[in-house]
Amino acid sequence: MSDSAASRLAPAPTNAMFKISGLAYLTVLVTVMLIVMMIGVSPAWWSWTVILPIVQIWWIARVRTEADENGLRAMHLFRTDSISWDEIAGLRFPKWTTTRAVRPDGTTVRLPAVTFADLPVISAVSGGRVPDPYAAAERAELEAQLAADSDDDTV
Repeated sequence: MSDSAASRLAPAPTNAMFKISGLAYLTVLVTVMLIVMMIGVSPAWWSWTVILPIVQIWWIARVRTEADENGLRAMHLFRTDSISWDEIAGLRFPKWTTTRAVRPDGTTVRLPAVTFADLPVISAVSGGRVPDPYAAAERAELEAQLAADSDDDTV
């Protein structure tokens, strides 16, 4: 059985969490090394920077987007935004910035750690209320192949 056939037979997920990669914690080590160097140069001026790795760890652990049957929950550093599936008119993927859920009135909600590659999971969790462009492309390719095969059979 092919991977795509197996994925079609698998039950749809009921929830998903999109968070920052664990590799981001390596930046904390770099920050600590820089702080040690700066404190070595001038402890009086740079001693306050010891809080930066703590803030970094908190940010990496906290910032995420959760999806369930009710909608999306975007957890930022100091606030949490929730949006139901019925309130989502679409998703916007601006270049070089965070994905945004767009409401019918045009307002947006930032969705941290969500990428275009996550759309199949979001589509499955939403029950198809958010369309999966990969499935649509696969379906169009299959229809084109079936049309080409039927043209070959009629000749």
